[in-house]
Amino acid sequence: MLTDELLPVLVATVLMVIAFSITWAVQLRTQNAGIVDAVWPWSLGATGAIYALLGQGDWLSRGVMGVLALLWGLRLGCYLWQRNHGQPEDGRYARFRESWGDSAAWNMYWFFQFQVLMALLLSVGFWVVAVRETPVSTFAIVLAVVIWLVSVIGEHIADQQLNAFRNNPANKGQVCQQGLWYYSRHPNYFFECLHWLAYVPLAFGGPWWGLSVLPALIMAWLLTRMSGLPLTEAQAAKSRPGYADYMATTSALIPWPPKRG
Repeated sequence: MLTDELLPVLVATVLMVIAFSITWAVQLRTQNAGIVDAVWPWSLGATGAIYALLGQGDWLSRGVMGVLALLWGLRLGCYLWQRNHGQPEDGRYARFRESWGDSAAWNMYWFFQFQVLMALLLSVGFWVVAVRETPVSTFAIVLAVVIWLVSVIGEHIADQQLNAFRNNPANKGQVCQQGLWYYSRHPNYFFECLHWLAYVPLAFGGPWWGLSVLPALIMAWLLTRMSGLPLTEAQAAKSRPGYADYMATTSALIPWPPKRG
């Protein structure tokens, strides 16, 4: 029954609303909304595990999906926590507070709940796997794991390359064009989008498998049109000499040899 299939979504929704409400209360005290950056992947990875545990589909496909989702969320959340902990509030959230004025507290609450909505939309990739009743093939499992490994390792490498560049005092105010950043202005975003395609092989053949492609498209839209590129690049173009040239010659997302002048 569809009601049984939607039970994991209901449970995950309630838990995420509670988790993000607590997160909002914490940032209300600290005046640093950056904590949500880590809570978001943690909660989304946990949602994949919830779908795997409560889903009614094939146990193997559910199990593989749950493990991959949980490990992805743990890695990304811990990285973002380590990056943001003890640092001033990210400029994105500081600008929100300034523009919202006296309404900042409650606007931030609803902004956090918007993160819940986005997480639920992305979690459809987990859900279609959790409700797939037919057994998954060995090839599909191997393909899913390969895509997952390439995406997670690629994102980790991009993160470490950027951190190494920023931690070198000689690079202060400069534009990172080393390693993967030579081929893409946001290789970490590219691999994040790629990660969401890892669940497509596990869903393929199920009644809702077409929906498994949506999370990658939604993530690409979020990163390139909403909270990723527009905000970070507008600030970078103002604060870092040479970034405008970097934008003109280097692919925004998909790693590709840069244009030659």
